[in-house]
Amino acid sequence: MQKITPFLWFNGQAEQAAKFYASIFPKSKIRRVTRYGDAGPGPTGSVMTVEFEIAGQKFIALNGDSQFKFNESVSFMVHCKTQSEVDRYWKKLTAGGGKEVACGWLKDKYGLCWQIVPTVLLELISSKDAAKSQRAMRAMMNMVKLDIAKLKQAYRGDTKTKSTRK
Repeated sequence: MQKITPFLWFNGQAEQAAKFYASIFPKSKIRRVTRYGDAGPGPTGSVMTVEFEIAGQKFIALNGDSQFKFNESVSFMVHCKTQSEVDRYWKKLTAGGGKEVACGWLKDKYGLCWQIVPTVLLELISSKDAAKSQRAMRAMMNMVKLDIAKLKQAYRGDTKTKSTRK
């Protein structure tokens, strides 16, 4: 059993959100749906919790109410090997009302925050060459969706623009 399970509070959309996430990531599935009984507090038979996995990570979604909302202080980082992977997750997670934020961050249509990060970024910004590392960091800070080619270009100090990605 997984030692720690993220527990997410939704305003009546737990099942829809779990299905949305499971449709985006490989190795994902809905494991169990629990419904409210006569004791409540939700209407009898309505969804109380949804246990699901995305990319092999277990989560639980609760149908609460509008009392609590997601915010940027908690996010999920998606490590991407290629630009096409960055682009795919970015498109799917912003679909249907999601919002682009900055520096590889987005907020999906349920208000949950995600970081769509190319694995190479972590290598570039942790370089022992401080000048290269800082150039990559400055480039990242000026992007919305991260662009691997532009990050590498900045790291190298190449000022020619080769990519037109957002």
